Amino acid sequence: MTRLRQTRRRFLTIAAAALALPGAAKAAPLAHWRGWALGAGATITLAGVTGIKARPIFAAMESELERLERIFSLYRPDSALARLNREGKLPAPPAELLEVLSISDAIHRASGGVFDPTVQPLWQALATGGDIAAARALVGWQNLRFDAEIADFLRPGMALTLNGIAQGYVTDRIAALLKAQGFDNILVDMGEIAGLGQKPDGKFWRAGIATPDGKIVHRIQLRDRALATSAPLGTVLDRAGTQGHIFDPKGRLPRNTLVSVSAPRAVIADGLSTAMCMLSGKAADNTIRAFDKAAIEVLT
Repeated sequence: MTRLRQTRRRFLTIAAAALALPGAAKAAPLAHWRGWALGAGATITLAGVTGIKARPIFAAMESELERLERIFSLYRPDSALARLNREGKLPAPPAELLEVLSISDAIHRASGGVFDPTVQPLWQALATGGDIAAARALVGWQNLRFDAEIADFLRPGMALTLNGIAQGYVTDRIAALLKAQGFDNILVDMGEIAGLGQKPDGKFWRAGIATPDGKIVHRIQLRDRALATSAPLGTVLDRAGTQGHIFDPKGRLPRNTLVSVSAPRAVIADGLSTAMCMLSGKAADNTIRAFDKAAIEVLT
């Protein structure tokens, strides 16, 4: 399970890389941080500050990451999400969890139901050779209830995965924390990328969109904008290599092999890039139009 999780995030990091550092100006300082977020590698670049002066800022950021892990981690037994999955209910859910569930609900509705975080039992069954039919019967967003008092499942055995949207939310929260500290020129990569402001040379941040094998197919400039990339076969759940980690909750095959979405918020780009793997044509256009200033960058 851990191996699959890390493989997926490595693909997302590759898909969002190509940050155009070779051409960056050398005069202005840059501070870099590398670490872990939600189980995989993450990076942050701050323009206009040295590494030494950035240390207390990065320490505060690490504390915030730890706090968010205790909410969204699927693998930490003490996280809010893990407790909800284990116990079937979570009294007084954290405000951050409620926000992500509300955004998930909006994307679920806009996508015609193909974005459904209650697929976790089916994901587990596909990954471990479990009972597929029994697991699919547990999938159903309409059977999750949440408000400020409680989040709970209406059917025993249900579970959530927020891997298709939480990385984007964490990206937004970290970018907001750094901006509140007075930094306007920031590049955050927590599995999804957010570029705020600009590089020291006055140019926009840049990112490359790549296939799972690392071939860059498109480049995009980011200024106060986020980018998320998904590919169903970026991680496979079976030995034959045919069952991808992103799938339609009703069992239909994904429509697309590579999807990249940009938006003002990484949480929106993340959720939409996941949903778009199952949508094409008019359905994809209608879904993206439901979210202000969101755009499909790659859909193949």
